[in-house]
Amino acid sequence: MTENNTLSGLKIGFGITGSFCTISKILPVIEELAANGADVLPIISKTVAETDTRFGKADDLKRMLEGITGKKPLREITEVEPIGPKGLIDVMVAAPCTGNSIAKIANGISDTPVTLAVKSHLRNNRPVVIAVSTNDGLSGNIKNIGALLTRKNIYIVPFGQDDSASKENSLVSDFGLIALTITSALIGAQLQPLLI
Repeated sequence: MTENNTLSGLKIGFGITGSFCTISKILPVIEELAANGADVLPIISKTVAETDTRFGKADDLKRMLEGITGKKPLREITEVEPIGPKGLIDVMVAAPCTGNSIAKIANGISDTPVTLAVKSHLRNNRPVVIAVSTNDGLSGNIKNIGALLTRKNIYIVPFGQDDSASKENSLVSDFGLIALTITSALIGAQLQPLLI
């Protein structure tokens, strides 16, 4: 773990969407943020809250998130709506952020807890950090990723192809760069290089 004093006292909303194969890589990031003094508010999509997969059980994930953050994950639209009006967080992270969620955020659709948390937070002109994890990043979702890159207050965690031989259109962010992307976003800069 690297020490990051910028994170101390920072209120971070951390939204997890249904890229089930990468969720296990996010938990150490949340632990690192909390260990560096961040106050992390976990938010999970309905799919994550209710779906057991070969990668893990939904209830186990909820317990782990509560153990790391000391807070029960928010999982309902009504629970996340106050994020913007009450200014509850300083930065919002969506990681892993699926192609479905990327498309919704890019097109102003806020019908899940994570996408509404993003929308609600953006109304305060505060940073949103998105860590891509999608099998169609270089096909159907490339236009949505491009749209997000042009939006004010949205910062993308650097990404690359995760398996170009087997999944030529798949993109995934380097989750180890989430904390640095947050630090950069707080000063209004996109962490570079974006493509890794």
